[in-house]
Amino acid sequence: MSKPGDPQHPEKKSALKKSDPKLFGVGLDGTDGQTRLTRGHNFSLIGGSEETHAIMRETVIKVNEKLDQRGKMLADLEPREMEDLLGESIDAVGRRRLERN
Repeated sequence: MSKPGDPQHPEKKSALKKSDPKLFGVGLDGTDGQTRLTRGHNFSLIGGSEETHAIMRETVIKVNEKLDQRGKMLADLEPREMEDLLGESIDAVGRRRLERN
């Protein structure tokens, strides 16, 4: 049986998980039979149509770019700051997609 302080102790495992946050995206509109999965720094994405998955991927990449510009890590953000960062990233991706069409 493990004791507190032991890396295998349940308290230690949950503390490690809390210090490594990730964005998780789920696309629910995929009807073409494809299973899409993309993992990267700070994120995991699953499902969605080709277009939805691409939008999710562009958005999390933009989030990571903005984090780098600010010199921050995902774990450094307060909930409100994360909300603002996601909003900015979603807007940027949407504008870029509109400009392409």
